[in-house]
Amino acid sequence: MAVRFVVDNSVVMAWCFKDESDPYAERVLESLSTSSSLVPAIWPLEVVNVLLAAERRNRLVEADSIRFISLLNRLPISVEPQPPVEGLMGGLLPVARKYGLTSYGASYLHLAMRHGIPLATRDEKLKAAAKKAKVALWVPK
Repeated sequence: MAVRFVVDNSVVMAWCFKDESDPYAERVLESLSTSSSLVPAIWPLEVVNVLLAAERRNRLVEADSIRFISLLNRLPISVEPQPPVEGLMGGLLPVARKYGLTSYGASYLHLAMRHGIPLATRDEKLKAAAKKAKVALWVPK
């Protein structure tokens, strides 16, 4: 599993909701049988936040959230250890400013930039920022 890429939450959460799934998200999921992925430290908080919001809107029940987290735990997705605060903020702020991203979106782009690996995203703004930053977009085979 040498091939690595950054996967953002727009792709991951498409695996949870059938009405948000698309062929790209499904191919990214399938690619995790032969590849591994890296996510920023903010990712678990984002996943839990989406699951809680979906439960509150009756899109999911608690058992669905538990099953989804169990699925994620079985996938080769590594959460990057939190870098020192001043280094993280010092790196994210200019990336977010330069590419017009939120701090959340910038965390995925910044991670891909630092590791020199592609980014898997369904977010159009993040795709455009990756293109400007010369970060390859992950194309599953």
